[in-house]
Amino acid sequence: MNPVESIVTFLIVWWVVLFMVLPFGVNRVRNPDDGHDPGAPEKPMLIRKLLATTGITIILFGIIFAVVSSGVISLRDLVGAD
Repeated sequence: MNPVESIVTFLIVWWVVLFMVLPFGVNRVRNPDDGHDPGAPEKPMLIRKLLATTGITIILFGIIFAVVSSGVISLRDLVGAD
């Protein structure tokens, strides 16, 4: 896997994991102030979620990298490129 493929793969996995992690631990504000969205989370914990996303992505990317580097699956085979 060349560096560009690695970066693109990492970023795609990172965004997918982020959207999976974002809903965890969300509690809505019970009595929002005027002008505030009633569906907004009380404590979004974004830093914690970004760190968890990065950690999970590093593990998943390591697995993907090992599988692709071993030759079991080629990224070119997945897209049908010659």
